[in-house]
Amino acid sequence: MLKYDPLACLPSSEELPDSDDTPVDNELQDLIPGLLKAILAMAWPERMDWYFGVDMGIYYDPDLPAIVPDGFLSLGVERFYDENLRPSYVLWEERRVPVLALEVVSQKYRGEYSTKKAEYGKLGILYYVVYNPFRRRKSRLEVYKLVNNAYELHDGNPVWLPEIGLGIGIERGTYLGIPREWMYWYNQQGQRFLTPEEKEKLAEQKAQQAEQKAQQAKQETQQAKPGLARLKAY
Repeated sequence: MLKYDPLACLPSSEELPDSDDTPVDNELQDLIPGLLKAILAMAWPERMDWYFGVDMGIYYDPDLPAIVPDGFLSLGVERFYDENLRPSYVLWEERRVPVLALEVVSQKYRGEYSTKKAEYGKLGILYYVVYNPFRRRKSRLEVYKLVNNAYELHDGNPVWLPEIGLGIGIERGTYLGIPREWMYWYNQQGQRFLTPEEKEKLAEQKAQQAEQKAQQAKQETQQAKPGLARLKAY
């Protein structure tokens, strides 16, 4: 008996637009999620069951346009499909709702505190993170968790996300030569993971220290040789 698969007639990710073609009006909307993705690749180098999308469309209904967070994390999915990577994230193909969505607020509000928040809640996205660099009196970082179909604000910086096994927070640092406040991943002890630049710099420092120790040991050996020679003469 032929089994009917209702998902087979739905468009694939290759047939759908990969974004809403809306240009970002703040460079941070690309840089911040891009940094989180780069850090995650170093924090989980052996894991192949996660995907972090940056400015990518999430399709949840074939008759509706995609929603496009600045960044999102999904667990329990293939990290890579093939060398062409994902053109978009299609829920009826992935069978996994993202666990976290990120929005970076620009000087023009795009519904981060209203329509987008409601959309992510309806999809069942567990964590909704909003970063507003222009705030002065209120917290610039807000982390919401979906509880009984409603988002509840969680205080703290960083905020621990047990279902993900990471914390997320903000602090000043330098990325791509830009000193400012950035968003990072943290371990359970509240220590942040290094950026690619920081990890490379640390590796260089360790290599220099090892070279200095080797040179010092060589000099000490050379200085000891004349003394040994005199002892042998006696």
